[in-house]
Amino acid sequence: MINWAILGTGFISNTVAEAIRQSSGSNLAAVAGRSRERVEAFAAEQGIPKAYFNYDDALADNDIDAVYIGLPNHAHLPMVKLAAAAGKAILSEKSLTTTYEDAEELIACVKAHDTFFVEGLMYLSHPLYPQVERLLGDERLGAIRSVNGFYAANIKDVANPAGGGTLYNLGCYPASLLQFVVQRAFGEEAFSRRRITAVGNRDTDGNICDAAVSARFENGVHATLQSTDSYGMHHGFEVIGENGTLTFRTNPWLPVAGDNILEIKEHGASPERIELPAEHDAFYYQIMMVEDCLKRGAKQADRPSPRWTDSLEIMRFLTDWEQAAKSTVS
Repeated sequence: MINWAILGTGFISNTVAEAIRQSSGSNLAAVAGRSRERVEAFAAEQGIPKAYFNYDDALADNDIDAVYIGLPNHAHLPMVKLAAAAGKAILSEKSLTTTYEDAEELIACVKAHDTFFVEGLMYLSHPLYPQVERLLGDERLGAIRSVNGFYAANIKDVANPAGGGTLYNLGCYPASLLQFVVQRAFGEEAFSRRRITAVGNRDTDGNICDAAVSARFENGVHATLQSTDSYGMHHGFEVIGENGTLTFRTNPWLPVAGDNILEIKEHGASPERIELPAEHDAFYYQIMMVEDCLKRGAKQADRPSPRWTDSLEIMRFLTDWEQAAKSTVS
């Protein structure tokens, strides 16, 4: 049984708390935050026995095995440093950080303390993704030539501006899925061998709120991604091969309990609908993934979930995308 502490009381912490409660291998033991009122309300709602009103006390609790860091991404590095020094296993919400330098420091910290760490790109824990990996090698697709993806959600007014804008709130999803596709199709080194161009719009807080990137990989494969947190509520992702196209018909980044739907269409043929049912949502499978890693004594996740090198590569892509987009706006 793994005893968990939730650090932070926001919406996403409630979602992860529910996933922990569903698992027979985990126990929701504590919650911590700086607002007494919010912590007490969270503990009461989730039935959590221990409520801490600062993070140090929660991390000093010897009964806690693992922590979920549900704080805004600009706070991930200092909290990971504290949790790693306390010897806790760590699940930290995406994005890893908001700068590549902080990301390198974070990974160096968990390595130095020899503790488990995984970035919370929960969707990659879902059983949908081994099936996606299989389909990437399907002869109906043929050799992959291009990838297109976008994520749009009007959330900037409720997002913390210190979090860096749309690329770190939403862009991390299509960027991480692009990385997975390129790695699975062309090998571990392929994603880092690229050139990018980007454009963007800047919000009044100085962050990029709308962004598009075009990437050309060394092997000639092209990709285009878009991310916005200023309008809409929509998503899309497709992989185009020489023989056919693989399209996500349900949200790639919020796989659900129930049917998750892909479509594969050979050029000139009728599309084939592929329904992939699952008993639980991605947050539950993420907790199961952490449990499995800790039982095996692993310090990081296995693919499809992000390994440390994967999280760093994603951060490099996001920060390069941000820098290129900012260069196009005044």
